[in-house]
Amino acid sequence: MKNSKLYTIDTINDFHAICGLPKPQHPLVSLVDYSQVEYQVEEEEIGWIQDLYFIGLKRDIQGKFRYGQKQYDFDEGLVCFVAPKQLIHVHIDKPADHVKKASGYLLAFHPDFLWNTSLAKTIHNYDFFGYDVNEALFLSEKEEALLMGLFKGIEQEYQSGIDQFTQNIIIAQIEVLLNYCERFYQRQFITRKKSGHQVLERLEQALDACFANDDLINKGLPTAQQIAAQLRMTPNYLGSLLKSLTGQTTQQHIHNKLIEKAKEKLSTTALTVSEIAYELGFEHSQSFSKLFKSKTNLSPLEFRQAFN
Repeated sequence: MKNSKLYTIDTINDFHAICGLPKPQHPLVSLVDYSQVEYQVEEEEIGWIQDLYFIGLKRDIQGKFRYGQKQYDFDEGLVCFVAPKQLIHVHIDKPADHVKKASGYLLAFHPDFLWNTSLAKTIHNYDFFGYDVNEALFLSEKEEALLMGLFKGIEQEYQSGIDQFTQNIIIAQIEVLLNYCERFYQRQFITRKKSGHQVLERLEQALDACFANDDLINKGLPTAQQIAAQLRMTPNYLGSLLKSLTGQTTQQHIHNKLIEKAKEKLSTTALTVSEIAYELGFEHSQSFSKLFKSKTNLSPLEFRQAFN
């Protein structure tokens, strides 16, 4: 994005200021009605890095949001999640009279709001905070109504004033919201099973290409991040999709292909175990042998002897 200004949003107060909203009622958490947002910037394109978690249920958003090189129009109801330190790019369209007003909610909370709560330990288990914007959660009408009810419950508590119960009540409501979103993502993976199987085919092709390449000696084994980039997905989303489709992580799929190639070399060549390990991108043959045994219950030599 050229000629765009980069903003830093460190606090809930900073976020309210850039959105043209009144000062927040709580210093660490806020629930924003999208219909009230008026970005206080001159630029048509801006970027920001925030120290906040965002959970947004968006409908009829005017403007295009993107992470990195990917862009998405928020023209239907969906939920997206942003973790602290992620870079968000926003192209701001000036609203026209005939354009429907944006609606929905954006829940923002600072990591400090999680201190001494159960969510502080579990929030990193929700992989969708690492998904890209084009991997957002699409909702059915029933699902959207359920989540809107949860947002309204948080709004009611947020606007009722701060006391010693506020944090625990809002945290409990956020946990329910996140657990429903995890359930709905699983539904999304299932309903998109056909496209999911196309991903499996592309994954197989990508792994075949990696292991057919002699560059393994120089580059080492492909990582989950590299494979996800080849498939134009975030590592978290690919991992979640594969877990849903096959019960295995991206790393396990990489190791499965590795073992397949290792078996081929052990059974069809006279290469030593060390030479095979080197060709497959291992610096130390012991690491290769340990992985091979963990996957097959045989050492490479025992496999070769049993095969022969």
